[in-house]
Amino acid sequence: MTDLTGQVVLVTGASSGLGEQLALAAATAGATVVLMARRQARLTRVADQCRILSAAPAVALAGDISSVAAVDHVFATIDELYGRLDVVINAAGFGYLAPAVEIDQAAMAKMLRVNTLGVMYVSQLAAKKMLTAGHGEIVNIASMAGKMATPKSAVYAATKAALIAYDNALRLELRAANINVLTVNPGPITTDFFKTADPTGHYLDAVSWLALNPVKLAEQIVGKLGHHRRELNIPWVMNAANLGYQLAPKLGDWLAGSVFNFK
Repeated sequence: MTDLTGQVVLVTGASSGLGEQLALAAATAGATVVLMARRQARLTRVADQCRILSAAPAVALAGDISSVAAVDHVFATIDELYGRLDVVINAAGFGYLAPAVEIDQAAMAKMLRVNTLGVMYVSQLAAKKMLTAGHGEIVNIASMAGKMATPKSAVYAATKAALIAYDNALRLELRAANINVLTVNPGPITTDFFKTADPTGHYLDAVSWLALNPVKLAEQIVGKLGHHRRELNIPWVMNAANLGYQLAPKLGDWLAGSVFNFK
């Protein structure tokens, strides 16, 4: 089991869903956790649980990852309290499923600011600190949608595809400095994500047979820390479909628009 005792771990999007479970899993591994999300009350509750699990400090810092000032405040607080940062796990993000010709500009801009630009800025600041320290790990939660887009996910998939490309370059830039970049590309997860993405609930019902358990997924991700993994692509059936997509794009288009199109 991964031992994070004495390490400082920042988790964004930590007030609910996969982010919450990642914070709890890191605390279970002994980490001192710093939690960032927009909802202070829920974040404080998660921090309280983390302290019980880790017997170590846990700090809840309310802030929107799309705000440069909020992210700067989090990093300044980490410097003030601990003077180190060993792991960053960016789980902040949201989706809104709609046809590309119908989604409004405000929704597009917000998804890009949160899912891509915000994560990039956190990663940049973390990388600077880790380069000084000579070690560290950055984990960014992208999506299988960024590898194999389906109808009604054009904008969401684009934000995640951009993040995957960013990670691929960042990984190469930081490799020689003993800093690993792990990109996690999950399929659908049984969280509140779909309350925003698809209020009807039809999509999550349709993909329940392959939807991931957030507790088990968080444990799996934390278990990969320190092992210099490049990517984690799950579930296997979607990863296999993505690999087939690269080999046979026309067939992939058909699968993405039919077999894997549950929206």
